[in-house]
Amino acid sequence: MSGIAWERLFGWRPAFDERAVVLIVAVLGGVFVLAPLIILALDHAGRLSPALKADLRSRYLSWLIMVPLIVLPVLLGAAPTILAVALLSLLCYREFARATGLFREKIMSVTVVLGIVAVTFAVADHWYAFFVALTPITLTVLTAVATSLDRPAGYIQRVALAVFGFLLFGICLGHLGYMANDTRFRSLILLLLFSVQLNDIFAYIVGKSLGGPKLAPHTSPNKTISGSLGAVVLTTLLVYLLSGLIFTEGPLSGPVQRLVLGLLISISGQFGDLSVSSIKRDVGVKDTGSLIPGHGGVLDRANSLLLSAPTVFHYINYLDSIGIDQATRVLSGGG
Repeated sequence: MSGIAWERLFGWRPAFDERAVVLIVAVLGGVFVLAPLIILALDHAGRLSPALKADLRSRYLSWLIMVPLIVLPVLLGAAPTILAVALLSLLCYREFARATGLFREKIMSVTVVLGIVAVTFAVADHWYAFFVALTPITLTVLTAVATSLDRPAGYIQRVALAVFGFLLFGICLGHLGYMANDTRFRSLILLLLFSVQLNDIFAYIVGKSLGGPKLAPHTSPNKTISGSLGAVVLTTLLVYLLSGLIFTEGPLSGPVQRLVLGLLISISGQFGDLSVSSIKRDVGVKDTGSLIPGHGGVLDRANSLLLSAPTVFHYINYLDSIGIDQATRVLSGGG
């Protein structure tokens, strides 16, 4: 392994060399300082009911725990980032399997988990050909495993759920980890994480303020068309401004390309959110888990990343080649 690859994987000293990283971390720090003061001021003004006050406090304390768990691995290096994404993938799959009943199919779940582990290795190795090949390979193995059980009853459901779970939590989230193979990985990943979370907040605030027709009343009754459009506008502007600090030259430095990046993040993030809402409605659960107080399960918070991670990865990779200047197959020794 070259010194450059080692520094990218485990070096933490360059964490704040990128302006976008400094700005995002500073904004997050400012939010943590101001949020309790705002809650206190609204409470003194009589604008908060006891239930809403308790809910805001619970959510603040949850974010106080969640944000460091998300941001610290990215700051520490590519290897901690990749491992954190792998853990996120496994936790999301666990909640999906329990919600859908797939956890009862032990051998299918083990196969999906092994597929996610293989994806993590391909990502850490910077072996893109293997990363791409893992989709048909794992689908083939899942189909063969299900067939070998000699249980035709429920065959389609077992295979479909396992394939769907692997694609969402292995491949889709794997693209988030693969961004760690780029020299700008801290800026790229934090931009995506920061944007999709604010995308949800923008939709909530605008929707509550303007109201109007529901976006998808049978899927997510609280979402409005005004909230969705407001999030698209605000998130696109946010990404446009932040991405200017990352892409100072090259194809993605153009204003149109940065606006498209913002649109893609907002729209794909909202569809990711709605896709998990559809799953929950279908199986009849309110939250996919209860690991995070005030937020439900891990999947309830990571839903916006499911479709935005591969969308953003391929958009940036098409225009500006992610990780092209970095050594490949750093673990397997093929590069």
